[in-house]
Amino acid sequence: MRIAERGGRSVASRQFHEGALRVLRPHYLDQSGQVCYVMVNPGGAYLGADLFLIDVEVEAGAELLLTTQSATKVYRTPGSFAEQRMSVRLGEGSRLELLPDQLIAYREASYRQNSRISLHPTSSFVMAEVITPGWSPDGGEFKYEEVRLRNEIWIEDGNSAKLLALDNLLIRPPVNDVTGLGFMEGSSHLGSLVVVDPRVEQGLADQLHEVTRGFGAYTGVSLTATIAGTTGLVLRSLSNSTEELNTLLGACTSFLRERWYGQEPLNLRKY
Repeated sequence: MRIAERGGRSVASRQFHEGALRVLRPHYLDQSGQVCYVMVNPGGAYLGADLFLIDVEVEAGAELLLTTQSATKVYRTPGSFAEQRMSVRLGEGSRLELLPDQLIAYREASYRQNSRISLHPTSSFVMAEVITPGWSPDGGEFKYEEVRLRNEIWIEDGNSAKLLALDNLLIRPPVNDVTGLGFMEGSSHLGSLVVVDPRVEQGLADQLHEVTRGFGAYTGVSLTATIAGTTGLVLRSLSNSTEELNTLLGACTSFLRERWYGQEPLNLRKY
């Protein structure tokens, strides 16, 4: 998918899908001109040896909100793993909010997600994700085999590209005790917010941390180095509730939308 700005509105200048992953018709949630697309998996889940490829480009001045219709479910993957590879490119002054529903890894599931995000120093990127264990017959919470999420974030200025952040998350319950100190700290659910924008700085990190204080989740915020005038922010939250993490990350993204663009909080009306 390629998104371009046309007459004050963002539109798809190129759109293509095939196989099990689809994209619905565009929506405009307000008068800002930002376009919203929803990805759908008609098969309902990811299975062993499944490979999903997502390629998104947001051209100069365009704005995209990309979400999913429902949770991404990973079922048993005997003999292999399910994988999603995503490539994202943001042009000068562009904006992408990537806000999928939660990832649910069920018993004996193995899932890998590799994302490469390339940004212009003036572009804006926000991504929120929640990882939660699926139901198992014995009531256990960490019955999946592996969840591996790798995000490479690059800043491209002219003909050069510099690595801003490498965010590599690996959870292997059969190999390590993931419930203990220094890992999940007794929690079962993980929330993550990644923000890259020239307006990111310590004051904003402090304000986002203040937004999270009203929640029971354990939350921490860190900043990356600054490259070509833009900085990254990573927020992590631990909880035992999908709803709490979705609400917490929603409060953070709503704070950014109102502060930077004067937009109302999101109401995607999925349920």
